[in-house]
Amino acid sequence: MNAYPLTLCDIAVEALPSGGLHLPEKRALVVSDLHLGRAERVARREGRLIPPYETRETLDRLDALIAALRPKTVICLGDSFDDDRAAASIPEAERSMLSVMAAGRRWIWIAGNHDPAPVGFGGESCGEFALGGLTFRHEAQVDAAAEVSGHYHPKIRLRGPGRPAFLVDDRRIVMPAFGAYTGGLDVADPAFDRIMGPEAIALITGRKIIAAPRAPMVAGLKRSA
Repeated sequence: MNAYPLTLCDIAVEALPSGGLHLPEKRALVVSDLHLGRAERVARREGRLIPPYETRETLDRLDALIAALRPKTVICLGDSFDDDRAAASIPEAERSMLSVMAAGRRWIWIAGNHDPAPVGFGGESCGEFALGGLTFRHEAQVDAAAEVSGHYHPKIRLRGPGRPAFLVDDRRIVMPAFGAYTGGLDVADPAFDRIMGPEAIALITGRKIIAAPRAPMVAGLKRSA
């Protein structure tokens, strides 16, 4: 699976090319920002039509990851649904997929800014969750340590479209969006300066994780500004 091993505050984790995070000792899988139902929400709120396949595509990728890793616990780091009405409109086939994936394991829905309280899909809903010495929440807190969060959808542009990326320093991991058709914030954006240390690296997802220091990207952005 070409996992990229990391140690966050003395805890072993693995960044996965798919954009998931694996805690092998805890048999836990973490994904962030699924944004299920995005096409329905965009059509309803903005009047734009995008291909209505992103929910199935996202769930197919998640299902494949669960089948490969067989985790005891799955943690979804918020914005799992694009909003509450989008959650209510998830087709029955996709609801059944979620039920099958969750069967026999602990499933944690962490509240996000798009879906403050996911309900009707089983599992447990909470504001944040602690496991194995790490705290999992939707949005990073400036003074936190041993933290895994999402929210920002970090991306990096090499050639062509931006590619989702993890941002990692010695205190935290900011995860990429796992959902299809999600936008993103460039890893060099100043918004990350307040939460990431100067030694932060970007782990670019794809067939294989590619690691790159963030600092040169920030310098390049400043030169081009």
